[in-house]
Amino acid sequence: MLIEKNSVILFFGMLLGVLLSIGSSVFAERESAKTSTSTATNRQQKTVSLPYEELRRFTEVFGRIKRDYVEQVTDKKLLEDAIKGMLSGLDPHSAYLDAEQYKGLKEGTTGQFGGLGIEVTMENGFVKVISPIDDTPAKRAGIQAGDLIVRLDKKPVKGMSLADAVKLMRGKPGDDILLTVIREGADAPLKVTITRAIIKVKSVKNKILEKDFGYIRISSFQSRTGQGLVEAVNALKKENQNDLKGLVLDLRNNPGGVLNAAVAVSDAFLEKGLIVYTEGRIKNSEMRFNAAPGDIVDGVPIVVLINAGSASASEIVAGALQDHHRAILMGEKSFGKGSVQTILPTGNDAAVKLTTARYYTPSGRSIQAEGIEPDIVLARVKLEALATSSFKPVKEADLSHHLENGDSNKEGGEDKNDEDKNDEDKAEDSDLRDYPLHQALTLLKGLSILNK
Repeated sequence: MLIEKNSVILFFGMLLGVLLSIGSSVFAERESAKTSTSTATNRQQKTVSLPYEELRRFTEVFGRIKRDYVEQVTDKKLLEDAIKGMLSGLDPHSAYLDAEQYKGLKEGTTGQFGGLGIEVTMENGFVKVISPIDDTPAKRAGIQAGDLIVRLDKKPVKGMSLADAVKLMRGKPGDDILLTVIREGADAPLKVTITRAIIKVKSVKNKILEKDFGYIRISSFQSRTGQGLVEAVNALKKENQNDLKGLVLDLRNNPGGVLNAAVAVSDAFLEKGLIVYTEGRIKNSEMRFNAAPGDIVDGVPIVVLINAGSASASEIVAGALQDHHRAILMGEKSFGKGSVQTILPTGNDAAVKLTTARYYTPSGRSIQAEGIEPDIVLARVKLEALATSSFKPVKEADLSHHLENGDSNKEGGEDKNDEDKNDEDKAEDSDLRDYPLHQALTLLKGLSILNK
């Protein structure tokens, strides 16, 4: 008993010593900063008091656990759990990353990692899906933005930390995991079995929707996304064999990623001006990013598609292009993650992910918990072409003794027109299944006509 009490006293003494050292360094820094601006000086001169009473309570609880808990617990586990609890109580995005989680985070930003392929956060104790990532097991299994995951196999999610839940979802490629999902509009929880895989994310894809109108899909923002965008635009111009008349930039279900990639994508379409800025309590958290001259699509109309799964870096791009009137935003209100997380390595290959600032669009709008409102709101609908009817309406050309067109050069033209019409019908039918994309293309066509 005496040994245990002494160990607690020793621990408290060490902790107090560290805090006193920190306090002394803070006071020293503040003394040396007296020559800075008046605002900074006022901020620095605020009195700092150490939480002695709270520290006493902490050491008391620490000692109680060490002495009375039903099983023996190591100091390392107790202190790591205390750190995790301290960070998780701040906001959904601050967290302690052990060596394995820190490694996984670094792999995720470079475009390859193992797991299911979903970006998640915590909400009311459950795992909430921000968005599934394109071409991943989760996307193919039908997981949707907004889904609440309440069980992982037979384990309830309630009470888990986000890091623990993510750790359970990751595993050996080829192994199955059963997710119990609550979805808005569903009468009962859904059971979804997903096979884990190595997730290789190609963040930028492109295609020609119709002649002169291009489509670029960015599924996440990685370190090479800016370069990938330039390559995609060049590929579209080459395939189209001409300059584009309009571009659809699809950011739906894009959970975000690397800040510099979002800046690079925004810069690619802007000639000048502020892209995004951040504000926080520490000096390093205050940043401003401006566009350099040069628009890779030469000013042609852009429609940006967003939805509730568009978060973080996606919202930076959407907000910047909207504020500069460079693009028309279409779809649903975005997710609203406007906070900046800084990764702070702590030794032993671990790290702290700490929220240090907020994002602001060029006009000064905070994205945090508000999201980006689209210029044109689209309801969630599914548009399909009607089945072809066997009935053919009667036209002028079907009437007896109808007057001929009178164009002597028409020979062979009717068959060609029919072939062209069939090709257009096929392209239109494929686009109809994606209602927002169909609407975006229609808008671009209208803008192209107005530009003429």
